[in-house]
Amino acid sequence: MGLVMFLADNAPKKGRDVVQLLLFVLPAMLLLAAGMIWPAISTIWQSVTTKAGEFVGLDNFVTIFTDPTGQVVLRNTLIWVVFVPTISTVVGLAYALFIDRAKGEKILKSLVFMPMAISFVGASIIWGFMYTYRSEGFPQIGLLNQILVWLGMSPYQFVETPPWNTFFLLVVMAWIQTGFAMVVLSAAIKGVPAEIVEAAELDGASAWERFLHVTLPWIRGSLVVVVTTITISTLKVFDIVRTMTGGQYNTSVVANEMYTRAFRLGQPEIGAALAVVLFILVLPIVIYNIRVLRQHKETH
Repeated sequence: MGLVMFLADNAPKKGRDVVQLLLFVLPAMLLLAAGMIWPAISTIWQSVTTKAGEFVGLDNFVTIFTDPTGQVVLRNTLIWVVFVPTISTVVGLAYALFIDRAKGEKILKSLVFMPMAISFVGASIIWGFMYTYRSEGFPQIGLLNQILVWLGMSPYQFVETPPWNTFFLLVVMAWIQTGFAMVVLSAAIKGVPAEIVEAAELDGASAWERFLHVTLPWIRGSLVVVVTTITISTLKVFDIVRTMTGGQYNTSVVANEMYTRAFRLGQPEIGAALAVVLFILVLPIVIYNIRVLRQHKETH
């Protein structure tokens, strides 16, 4: 740092600003290149080569989309992306609306937000206990199966039975992300000008009409942020699947399959191709999020 300061102070007067800028920015750029740009280029190259380094074009991607296992992985990822953001946003928005300015609002919100403080691994272990299965006739230690027994039904293998096990796994993610959606949307709802709401009420608008035509347009930017943020997190989900099933029983998703192929099955080229697929899926969502945020700032 001292050397950088010395060179910056003693740079020629002509072009000193440029030299100083380069000297201070260059270390960060080098770190960025070493930590992000070069690994990204290396991964892209590895995705179009064999394990031995021979160029094969898009063969690895063809394998992903034609292999039965790859198709299950992509299907599961699509299911996660559709249901987790939808459930989390709808439940979070409904909760924010119904308890807005209600008695005990802080406590009620804290209860919903609390799962956000739990890691994905911790949440998976908690829900693993909830889903624990024992054969019929044995004492059930899983809460859900004990409830089924109390109702006179047979215990169910929640985690091991496809395709419904994917839905039981994504509930864990939705449970965690609902708190995030609730906090962001609750803050956005409180930002709706009271004058506009009162004017709509005086015009005879019902509660549903006020929500549809006043509240919803006003919080559109926050809704987009919530949906896109949860969608990106869902696309990258790894911990929950890895902890609860390890990708078995047809529950694997792209991030988990990427790890399995690259580090467990000795197929780094397929793992790299899956990483590129994941990047391609996330990129348009990030771009859309940035565009909407800019538009939202301009209109407010």
